[in-house]
Amino acid sequence: MHNHHTRNSFDEYVEENLSQPLSALDIDTIQVNIGLLCNMTCAHCHVAAGPRRREQMSWETMEAVIEAARRVNCESIDITGGAPEMNPQFRRFIEALSARGFSVQVRTNLTILLEPGYEDMARFMADHHVKLVASLPCYLGENVDAQRGMGTYDRSIKALQNLNDLGYGCTDALPLDLIYNPLGPVLPPSQEQLEEDYRRELNRRFGIQFTRLHVITNMPIGRFWADLRQKKSDQEYLTLLQQNFNSRTLPGLMCRHQISVDWNGTIHDCDFNLALRMPVNHGTPDNIHDFDPEAVLRRRIATGGHCFGCTAGCGSSCGGALDKQTTTPLVTGESK
Repeated sequence: MHNHHTRNSFDEYVEENLSQPLSALDIDTIQVNIGLLCNMTCAHCHVAAGPRRREQMSWETMEAVIEAARRVNCESIDITGGAPEMNPQFRRFIEALSARGFSVQVRTNLTILLEPGYEDMARFMADHHVKLVASLPCYLGENVDAQRGMGTYDRSIKALQNLNDLGYGCTDALPLDLIYNPLGPVLPPSQEQLEEDYRRELNRRFGIQFTRLHVITNMPIGRFWADLRQKKSDQEYLTLLQQNFNSRTLPGLMCRHQISVDWNGTIHDCDFNLALRMPVNHGTPDNIHDFDPEAVLRRRIATGGHCFGCTAGCGSSCGGALDKQTTTPLVTGESK
């Protein structure tokens, strides 16, 4: 399925719209997955992180990432995991990045911030002006617990309140963004509308403030995909994504503006290709230790059928919806 040299249906859609294969435009962000160890095991996790995973990025590889970021002059480093906070070199990495003037953002699952030994982690991140992006798939408890495990919602709310107390989500200096993804094989609703709902409900019920909401489409990969296949609704979901292809999302696709580096230094076009173990190809060196800025900046993107997830409806990226003009998805997969 992932033979990178055969043209797939996604490439055909792209070439119809761009008259050329999908390629990189610049690198404003390097996303770094610094390890798969996590205190949670979420149903939708596309890297299948969990408490038993031992893979962790070494300090030497982190140094190679910093050097690569300097060479392409990228603005921000986006740190993810697992629970990235659990990597033993996490603080050292943050300190090194902020000392060099990079804008640093960490994707946190929130609950880690309440675990023993991590109680001062939020303050550490605030002190280094780390931007936080937190997963909160819904503002209602039962939906969050269904996706992320019993009790997750209450702990997430507690962590958000602690972050607000430190100034996160309340001041420009400490942004706190939330991430929503649908529970099932449907396209997410309008980002603006949902952000309003989140703001109203979280504030009304818990006095919680946040900066922005990012809406992310469920990608047809990982645990989510295995679950769909089991329920025999995988083809239906792929068709939904394909039918909602939106060419206006193409300029903003995250693969065109960033690279994603795995814990072992392998370079990918995005987080989802990383999850599928599809490194950069078409002649670009695929390890951060052999980083080639020119090749990376002009590379052709490795694609597959899963890429329709990023171009469906309003589009989707690690930064949320791509096309603000589309207010409602053209076709939704809600079963009537």
